[in-house]
Amino acid sequence: MSTHLPSPTTGDPGAHVVALRSQYPDGLLGVPRTGLRLSWRADAASAQLGYQVRWNGAHSGEADPVASDAAIGVVAPGPELEPGEERRYAVRIATEAGWSGWSDDLVVDASIDAAALEARPIGGSQPTEGPVMLLRTGVALPAEPVRARLRATFWGVGELRVNGVRATEEHLSPGWTAYQHRVVLGTWDVTDLLHAGDNALGVQLADGWYRGRLGWEDGTEQYGTELAALVQLDVECADGSHVRVGTSPEWTTSVGGIRSASLYDGVEIDLRDEPPGWDAPGFDDSGWAPAREIAVDASVVEPRLTTGVRTVAEWDVAVQPREGHAFLDLGQNIAGWLRLTVRGRAGDRVEVRHAEVLEPDGSIHTKSLRTARAADGYVLAHDGETTLEPTFTFHGFQYAEVTGAEVVAATAVAVSSADRVRSTFESADPRLDRLHSNVAWSQRDNFVSLPTDCPQRDERLGWTGDAQAFAPTASTLFDVEAFWMSWLRDLELDQDAEGAVAAVVPNILKDDQIAGGEWITMGRAGWADAATIVPWSVYESYGSDEVLVRQLDSMRRWVASLERRAGAGDGLLPTEFQFGDWLDPDAPGDKPWAAKVSSDYVANAFFARSAHLLAEAERLVGDPALAEAADRLADRVARDTWERWGAEAVETQTGAAIALEFGIAPEVERERIAEGLARNVREERGRIATGFLGTPLVLFALVRAGHVDEAFLMLLRLEPPSWLYQVEMGATTVWERWDALAPDGTIHSGEMATDDSSGMLSFNHYAYGAVVDWVYRYVGGLAPTLERPGYRRIVVAPRPSTAIPWARASVETRLGAASVDWRLVDADLHLDLVVPFGAEAVLDLPVTEASSVEVDGVPHDGAPLGPGSHRVVATAVRVADPAALVTPTH
Repeated sequence: MSTHLPSPTTGDPGAHVVALRSQYPDGLLGVPRTGLRLSWRADAASAQLGYQVRWNGAHSGEADPVASDAAIGVVAPGPELEPGEERRYAVRIATEAGWSGWSDDLVVDASIDAAALEARPIGGSQPTEGPVMLLRTGVALPAEPVRARLRATFWGVGELRVNGVRATEEHLSPGWTAYQHRVVLGTWDVTDLLHAGDNALGVQLADGWYRGRLGWEDGTEQYGTELAALVQLDVECADGSHVRVGTSPEWTTSVGGIRSASLYDGVEIDLRDEPPGWDAPGFDDSGWAPAREIAVDASVVEPRLTTGVRTVAEWDVAVQPREGHAFLDLGQNIAGWLRLTVRGRAGDRVEVRHAEVLEPDGSIHTKSLRTARAADGYVLAHDGETTLEPTFTFHGFQYAEVTGAEVVAATAVAVSSADRVRSTFESADPRLDRLHSNVAWSQRDNFVSLPTDCPQRDERLGWTGDAQAFAPTASTLFDVEAFWMSWLRDLELDQDAEGAVAAVVPNILKDDQIAGGEWITMGRAGWADAATIVPWSVYESYGSDEVLVRQLDSMRRWVASLERRAGAGDGLLPTEFQFGDWLDPDAPGDKPWAAKVSSDYVANAFFARSAHLLAEAERLVGDPALAEAADRLADRVARDTWERWGAEAVETQTGAAIALEFGIAPEVERERIAEGLARNVREERGRIATGFLGTPLVLFALVRAGHVDEAFLMLLRLEPPSWLYQVEMGATTVWERWDALAPDGTIHSGEMATDDSSGMLSFNHYAYGAVVDWVYRYVGGLAPTLERPGYRRIVVAPRPSTAIPWARASVETRLGAASVDWRLVDADLHLDLVVPFGAEAVLDLPVTEASSVEVDGVPHDGAPLGPGSHRVVATAVRVADPAALVTPTH
């Protein structure tokens, strides 16, 4: 123990550890047995000098005190968790005054080894896109349960039932992973659902992503032809007995009212065929068939890292009767469904059709769904009122039409894996606030098990380019650290033998089946670079190096694959198909990859960027010698890229932004390039001319070069293409195309070719929402830094403007809440700042030569500000005036 720490027996009564957590979402059971990390929030009058951890479970112990101010992602000491162990951790911290008391216990519930499960994978004989399978068994308990764990996974998607009720709050379990490599096992506490005596355990099993329709080529059975359920219930009873029930051929199977369930097409449910009480004790299943053991590879089953898809919001929807149908407007574009109460007669068929936008005549627009039917059908079982709700599907929609019965009541149900809001933002411009809301909703709607491009049409794939562009924003808006680590595991598993990364993860694309075989989808620039960019973004936002440790080999393999491709020629990547600055607003409608900026320039700039990020990761968690080699590679590729394409590329917004933000341009050229970019923005009156890859970078490039007026001119533009044009047009989520709706309400054709099936028009695509990362940093004024990531060092850098004279933002960091609340008073900036314990804040304010800065009434000496609340006043600050850049038109 360091001599700088106080005696272990000296207490600091003012120091408290107020919360202790692991890297997994609160309440997640069955976590991996190795690699546990701890983070804590504390409060004290002076800084943390050290910490100590103790644990109690199958093994108990107390680690030696550690002299460190670390409080994020600390590796838990002690032996690895035993299978199924419940271990309790506590931590205390040392300050200069002594030691705090021990924290409340963090209870960690460990997974069991899949190979040790006595349960066997079972299923029935239902065809693909056929009826949903029912599986059931009885469970006899000799006494009241005191602890019960239900462990399950599915080759397909399943819903667990115990004694007639849902056993979990999750939908579409186990979610979509790279099933050929990884199927995740969930664990739930079902103690309160069981009782002494007879109980029933049931499963509904549907195609989902495993066997159902995926992609626009109408492919099914991407991973297998037979569905399977693997379920085991372990119960400890009050009399000391243990009961274990697992799936086996002794279970019985049949079908019920769900005649089909498709993620794209919706459900067909005949309520007359639903066997009452099939999932409850006492049901007579003598007419059901024995379940079959299914030959699936159970060796790929592993513990999950994050929770599943959950309901994140519900609200009542007004029913508007129209001729021949009921019309519903949710007021918000969501991923989810409708719960309806209808009044009709037995045998009536009710149909619910969904859409994101309306045609000019007020009818729902379904063409953009392409082949996705996106409709739920129900046949009523009796006269009178019936409640209808789908399962094993979801729709991306704001509007719906219902036919076949009178709609008495309607409830919108929104679902997502992004269920833990992390931040808040509010400003003087309600349109900017609406944009923030739209981006958050697009994240919710597209984080349904994995980060997808869209939630509505026959696609809904994990496009890696969208993910890397949006990762910083996503990590700010919601607590999705574990979500990203789960998806990144699939990204690595889907890398090919050369290390190339897929364009979608999990990967179902086959190049010979796309665009007539003209596209290449493995290893595409700006998409495959998710292998380096997403882990780095997660590390910066949350502060734990775990994601870098996990992904370092993946990062190495990706950069090595780029080196091999470049090594065949002049050290730069060869000219070949790239997605490029996808959906540049000036690209031909039928060629969204044909951006203004050279795709060769973009590809090699991202090559340099990935090599640079690999070097940084190697320095932190890898090999210093490999870091130096990656640095040399990054510098060489950047230099050669500039010499080959730079002069022409920087004439475009994307090319200039990449040159500045990725360090492609030599230092002597940076000022000229930044001025050229700013001049372009002024001349274009803030018009956005960037696609998926340039949009996340362009405002950063402007403001970091001092062109703040131009950045606000672009941010606040109302004419298309712009962010706020969508808001002005009534959008509630972010569009795929800048011009998805014309000012007169005309809907973009979405065509990429003459074949209607290749249309591409989504009103719920988060990629352009990447701007919200910039909004938090430079409008809200709250940003993390790489010097001390995870907001351990906070940069306070608001850039006030005449259009936005006040704003406030907050982020729930791992250390606690950080917030900035600022407003202009004449030309003075008044700012209230909250810094959590364990963090510090540095001021980066728009001061002028006439400015003075006071913190808590004292002239500021430039030193970082410590934990607590601070009042900052900066006089005579520079105020951006984007309107002054625009010459009035007549």
